[in-house]
Amino acid sequence: MSRYRYGSYSEGPDPLAPPYDVRTALDEMGDAVLDGTEPAEALRDLLRRGLPGGDRRRGLDDLLRQVRERRRSLRGQGRLDGTLEQARALLDKAIGQERAALFPDPDDEARMREAELDTLPGDTSQAIRRLTDYDWRSPQARQTFEELKNLLRRDVLDSQFRGMREALQNQDPQAMERVKEMMGALNTMLERDARGEHTQEDFEQFMREYGDFFPDDPQNLEELVDSLARRAAAMNRLMASLTPDQRAELSALMEQTLEDAGLALEMSRLSDALHGRRPDLDWGSPEHMTGDDPLGMGDATTALAELADLADLEAALGQDYPGARMDDIDEEAIRRALGRQAVDDLAGLRRIEAELERQGYLRRKGGGLELTPKAVRRLGETALRRVFSQLEAGRRGDHDQRDAGQAGELTGASREWRFGDEQPIDVVRTLGNAVRRGARAPRITLEVDDFEVLETERRTAAAVCLLVDLSYSMVLRGTWGAAKQTALALHALVSTKYPQDAIQIIGFSNYARVLHTTEMAGLDWDMVQGTNLHHALMIAGRHLDQHPDFEPIVLVVTDGEPTAHLLPDGRSLFDYPPSPETVTMTLAEVDKMTRRGATLNVFMLAEDRRLVSFVEEVARRNGGRVFAPAADRLGEYVVSDYLRVRRRAS
Repeated sequence: MSRYRYGSYSEGPDPLAPPYDVRTALDEMGDAVLDGTEPAEALRDLLRRGLPGGDRRRGLDDLLRQVRERRRSLRGQGRLDGTLEQARALLDKAIGQERAALFPDPDDEARMREAELDTLPGDTSQAIRRLTDYDWRSPQARQTFEELKNLLRRDVLDSQFRGMREALQNQDPQAMERVKEMMGALNTMLERDARGEHTQEDFEQFMREYGDFFPDDPQNLEELVDSLARRAAAMNRLMASLTPDQRAELSALMEQTLEDAGLALEMSRLSDALHGRRPDLDWGSPEHMTGDDPLGMGDATTALAELADLADLEAALGQDYPGARMDDIDEEAIRRALGRQAVDDLAGLRRIEAELERQGYLRRKGGGLELTPKAVRRLGETALRRVFSQLEAGRRGDHDQRDAGQAGELTGASREWRFGDEQPIDVVRTLGNAVRRGARAPRITLEVDDFEVLETERRTAAAVCLLVDLSYSMVLRGTWGAAKQTALALHALVSTKYPQDAIQIIGFSNYARVLHTTEMAGLDWDMVQGTNLHHALMIAGRHLDQHPDFEPIVLVVTDGEPTAHLLPDGRSLFDYPPSPETVTMTLAEVDKMTRRGATLNVFMLAEDRRLVSFVEEVARRNGGRVFAPAADRLGEYVVSDYLRVRRRAS
């Protein structure tokens, strides 16, 4: 007997998890695309804005705003000369304590010591060097001077190795010796790596011995080098940010401190290695801090290193450079600067781009992005839902459909299923076909040829023509996006609810042409002169003639009177104001529509005097209706009119 064990799945992503829902993202992009934005630019805009509603993800602009706020906050934390200020204060304190001990002593030695203190140079580093071998009379002064040297030792090393201050806090000579050993081992490891001899085992052994010096917990040598190089570069920027006098004084203090600690050579080797491995870092630009509190070298270096990371992060989030990609944004830098939630938001934004391609909504072509037919269908469905949401309550959500999905009354017969059929499945005949083909219980496998549907009385089909103005004036009036959304919505309605209908969408400017669904979303306006409704009506007439038994429905969306017509040789003739010949030829096509029994309804998106006069003449000749909807209600008007005619014809 088979035995089964159940547990959590750990071999990768959950195979039963629902697919990542990017439809909201596509809808957000779709609005921009329908207004004429390229898909790649619409995607960038979406990633900058983020996702609204239940799928809320902060966009790149929100993250960028936080990064800039963090940079402003860091700059206001303090001054960069804190170590110099502390060193001077401790030096003055030690000298003051020594003078206090010497003052009561009347002998000449005391006066000579006072004279020596009087001649100390004003430069802090030189004064400390002179006092290195000084025999302090005051125990308090000796202790203060040792405190000064320990401060410099900790700050100088902490400026290079983050966390060194804590390691040297107890002033243990053995701790200082261990620092020397660590630096020697580090330089040896870098030299071995340069020769191609370094292994991950070498790094892990190094971290077992000296990992407490590196709180960042690097996982390999490259991560360690990156951390040290960024900190060394920040130290260089700190020096560049000081005044020349401050820079000279602090440099001398650092040099003396390293020499006294026996680390000058090792530090020089390390600095050269880091420069060589990361020449791409900024090793010398000054950074201005605006705070009042003095910062020690370690804290100042940490602040400058973070400022540099934030500057890089700001550039990556800005995505304003050629070839910018979401992959350029350092996830770890986001985590350090803004926290885990920002990392999740970034991951969500990255996934949007990847899933739009993976799920077949976007594809790359010629170095750019384009919407797929699947994406166009989705935009049409979304546009249709928005149209229905605007309809009055009596028709919201769908059109009247009294037969619960059937195409008419049942006749009692059945026939083979064909793609697009709305009729109910004949279950008995379908299973019978499978059994006769050889399928056996208890598992009967169905194939496409087995299916049969119950026949119904045939409902009247319609031949639908939607004529959309493509002229540049549609863009100038802000109606271009609404016209495209209307075309997609109507196409989605006919394709899904009335598949027996034959729909054709025709765009017209100086010439007219049939528009396919795959090109409608990215369709651009025509930068040409002419509104050739004459040619559009000719193409629509051919579509109606190909479906003589269908109910004809012709809908025209335009914002201007006809200003062009087609000549016998196929050329377009433009004239403005419209020539009598253009008006005559266009109205002749209107008359042909009337003889075909086609009602021609016009949706005006402007109220120019000549346009109103023309469409009134069309209505008089044809008997159709004239609408003047606002652009944001165009879809509602067109879809409602189509449904009205369909109900009357059914």
